[in-house]
Amino acid sequence: MTPPELLALRSPAAVRARCHQVLDHVLAGHSPHFTVDEGALGAVADYVAEVTRSDYPTLDIPYHSRWRHFAAGGIDRWAALEAGLGAIEAAERARIMIDLAMVSVLLDAGAGDAWRYREAETGLTVTRSEGLAVASLRMFEAGGFSSDPAQKLRVDAPGLIALDAGTLAAHFQVSADNPLVGVEGRVLLLNRLGRALAARPDLFRDGALRPGGLYDALAPTAKVGRLPASAILVALLDAFSAIWPAGLEVDGVALGDVGRHKAITVPDRSVGLVPFHKLSQWLTYSLLEPFEAAGLAITDLDALTGLPEYRNGGLLVDLGAIVPRHPVDPAQKHAVSSEMIVEWRALTVALLDRLADPVRERLGLDAADFPLAKMLQGGTWTAGRRIAAERRPPAGPPPIAIDADGTVF
Repeated sequence: MTPPELLALRSPAAVRARCHQVLDHVLAGHSPHFTVDEGALGAVADYVAEVTRSDYPTLDIPYHSRWRHFAAGGIDRWAALEAGLGAIEAAERARIMIDLAMVSVLLDAGAGDAWRYREAETGLTVTRSEGLAVASLRMFEAGGFSSDPAQKLRVDAPGLIALDAGTLAAHFQVSADNPLVGVEGRVLLLNRLGRALAARPDLFRDGALRPGGLYDALAPTAKVGRLPASAILVALLDAFSAIWPAGLEVDGVALGDVGRHKAITVPDRSVGLVPFHKLSQWLTYSLLEPFEAAGLAITDLDALTGLPEYRNGGLLVDLGAIVPRHPVDPAQKHAVSSEMIVEWRALTVALLDRLADPVRERLGLDAADFPLAKMLQGGTWTAGRRIAAERRPPAGPPPIAIDADGTVF
């Protein structure tokens, strides 16, 4: 049985609370890695608001989710795929959307600067997160994650367990001249996802064992058609904390995307632990639309946190809110488990919270119209990519490099 203090780390509230503890630690001057210039948040808010208005002049901003990447190059690939589904029930459409989003998000952990995907259907060449999204959608469309040739548009446990690196590499056009970071790690993650699905028929529909079964598990818990966003995340963390190859383990309990930092001083087994659950929260953001498409209203979006990844974190470094105490070589990679990277990620989560209201003020929007899920999209992720390209052209790598394995940031 999981100790309650470790179980409590599987929540967005724990992510937020402990990241703010790290921020307090840094603000008190105790960090050998960073200082924080709170006065710079105004300039960051100005920049984010400017980018948001540029990309969304009407301020009709969608959620930050994988569905944005499926429209790379201005082509709505999901709409085209959906049009071929014909007259199916809303629940099955939601299951298909969840299946697709699940594998695509888990394959989205940094492609490296060299990888490209040439889409045969459009002739477009796409890179980075957008390229990974398009490649995963085309692999899904081809039945690459299904064990049943008669049902290509699904993901199931046997299909994932049988997946190998050669198959993924072929679908993603990987070669010596087109290298993709962490192919083996991505396959291992999907294999583990398959085993996790098989182990939880209560969540993923006994017999089908597909991610889309999450709809059937959660929809009945919605009260008056309203489902809290955190319920999706908690279900994902309950089912999948053990799938992360690089995830932290404490006393035999797989915690997933959790780091260690000395700022966390508590008298129990969670001492020093800072949860992030970055990909799980990114997946949660990406599952909002499938649940909404089935008629459910997702509530309490800001219970989730900002995402501690290098575009959001890089924005804060590049614009002077997070200040390294010593010069950082952007070409030198740091272990994702190192205290420096754990601290950078924690500061990113906490400062995104502090950034939200100033950005809302500049845009004339309130929290209901502009939750974190929209600020990330509008927003900080794009602004982080843009400022990186300005500061370190042409590729625009982050100001601090992370040695990631293609699974956990």
